[in-house]
Formats: sequence, C-alpha cells, structure tokens
Amino acid sequence: MSDANAGGENTKQQQAAAWQKSLGALPLATYRAGETVLQEGTKTGRLLILKKGAVSVVKGSVEIAKVTEPGAVFGELSALLGEPHGADVRALEPSEFHVATGDLLMREPAALLYVATLLARRLDLANRGLVELKSELEAGAPPSLIGATLDKIEALLSAIGAGYIRAGAGMSGYPFQ
Repeated sequence: MSDANAGGENTKQQQAAAWQKSLGALPLATYRAGETVLQEGTKTGRLLILKKGAVSVVKGSVEIAKVTEPGAVFGELSALLGEPHGADVRALEPSEFHVATGDLLMREPAALLYVATLLARRLDLANRGLVELKSELEAGAPPSLIGATLDKIEALLSAIGAGYIRAGAGMSGYPFQ
C-alpha cells in the first residue's frame, strides 16, 4: 500500500471513529411494529439513524423501500432542504434509532460527511439506473423489465440511506453494529 493510500485509510478510520462517537452521544428512540417514525408532509427537524430493526418507506400509498441496514438515515433531505418529509417511515418490527436535530449536520463534520456520502452513493446508483433504463428502452426491453428498473430508480431517489432491500443498494458505511 502506498503512503497516499495509507493516509487515506487513516483519514477514513478517523472519520468513522468520529461518527461513531457522535452517534454514541445521541439519544435513542424506540418504535413498535406498526408505528409511524416519520410522517410524509410533516417537518420534524430530526435526523434518525437506524440502529436496529426494520422499516418501510411509503410514498402516497406505495411502499418504495424496506430498510434494515444499521446506519440508514431518515429525514436528511428534509433537514438539509428545510422541506417536509417526503415519505412515511413505518416500523415493521421493533426498531431503535439514534435521534439528532438537523443542525447536527452543520455542527458535526463527521455527520455531514456521512450523510453527504450516503447521498452521493444514492445519486450514483440512480444515475446508473438511468443509464440501464435508457439501454433497456433502446433495446426494446419488455415493459416488466422497464417497470422494475423505474421502481429501482424511484426507490433510490425517494428513499433514504443505503440499505434498501427492494432497491438492492447496500453499503451504508455504518461503522458498527
């Protein structure tokens, strides 16, 4: 490993340690199966980071994702844009979240970097999905395949974090279980 790579790895480890320390200082909230964690159209000013459990993300009446991956972030777009939440998040089983206010992103560089990385991964995967969709359209793919690709892109752009069961994203970068 070159010195440049070693330096990059040390920085990533330091960032992960800083993020883990920030999470450890946050209060926890627990939701029972069936409870609404975030409601579409409301502004809570909260960021929720899944510690354990499973949730469903529902936009309108359509489930767009199921999320089980620790470290998935909910409410980040609302916090960053000052907009209402864009979807309902409902607990599918008892679930526990680290709870932060949106200003955490402005106060804690590790939190901002974590969320920015998640958003960048989501955008990258959505861009890849768009390229895949264009290729399918040009090749005359069947409507079912095109519909599945559209669903994947919608889930990536509309949902949160990286732990999408339906969208198949993965890789949240959550530093611990």
